[in-house]
Amino acid sequence: MAKNRHRWKIQLGATLATNPFFLNFFQGKISRGKLKGGCVPGLNCYSCPAAAASCPIGAIQAVIGSSKFQFAYYVVGFLLFIGVLLGRVVCGFLCPFGWFQELLHKIPTKKFSTKRFHILTYLKYVILVLFVVVLPMTVVNEVGMGDPFFCKYLCPAGILEGGIPLSLADDGIRASLGWLFTWKSCILLGVVVLSVFFYRPFCKWLCPLGAFYGLCNKASVYRLEIDQNKCTSCGACSRVCKMDMDVFRTPNHAECIRCGDCVATCPHQAITKTFSLKKQAKKKEAIL
Repeated sequence: MAKNRHRWKIQLGATLATNPFFLNFFQGKISRGKLKGGCVPGLNCYSCPAAAASCPIGAIQAVIGSSKFQFAYYVVGFLLFIGVLLGRVVCGFLCPFGWFQELLHKIPTKKFSTKRFHILTYLKYVILVLFVVVLPMTVVNEVGMGDPFFCKYLCPAGILEGGIPLSLADDGIRASLGWLFTWKSCILLGVVVLSVFFYRPFCKWLCPLGAFYGLCNKASVYRLEIDQNKCTSCGACSRVCKMDMDVFRTPNHAECIRCGDCVATCPHQAITKTFSLKKQAKKKEAIL
C-alpha cells in the first residue's frame, strides 16, 4: 500500500510549533502570552500547558458566549482564510489531535472500515451548528454569558491536552475534579479505543472544525485534480483511501483530508495536488 511517507514529519513539526512550552507541563500552568490572542489552524486546546495560541473552536465560542457578542469577525475570518486556502489539509497535516488518532491506529490489531457508518459523518455538522454556535448563543446565564458547550462537554482534545496534565501537576485542580472530568474522560477513552480499530473516528464523526474545513474543500485553492486522459477508473485510489472516498469520482469530497495516499498509489499518475488560483478562475469562467 503506497503512502505519503513523509507526512508524519509535517505533523510532528506542526504539533511542536503549536505546543512549544513543554516546561509548563511540569509547572502545572498554561501560557498566557500575547500569542494566546491568536488562533492555530487545528484543534489544539487553549488550556494545554504547552499551547502557544488558541483553538479556533474555543475562540469562536468565547466570542459567541460573551455578553457583549456582536460577531466573531477575527476568528471567522481566520477560519475562512485557512479553509479557502487549504480546506482539510489542516486535518491531514496540521492538527495535533488528528495525528494523535493516527498514531493510535498504528497499534497492531485488526482494523475495520467505517463505510457502513457513513451516516455518522453528518453528526459533526450537527455538532458545529448546535454545540459551537446555537447553544453558546442562546443558553445564557443571568448576565448574558453562554458556556463554550463543545469545549466544556464534548471535546476530547481538551481533556487530553489540558484537563489531565493540569490535574496531574496541580493538587488543587486534582482535588476539585467532578462529574464533568469523568464524563469527558469517558469520551476521550471512547475515542482512544475506537481510534485503534477505526481510522480517525473523531475526525470523521464528531469534529466541528473538520466539518467547517470540509465545507471549504470544493472551493479551496489547494485541491486534488484528476487527469481524465490518464484515469482508468481502476479504483486503486479509493481502495487506499482511509477516509472512505471514491477519489476518482469526487477528488475534493468534504471528507478528504488531502493526505496524499491516493496520489502515491495511483498506477497511472492521474491524480495531482494543485495549488493554483488560475485553475479555480478558469472553472468559474467555464460555469458562467
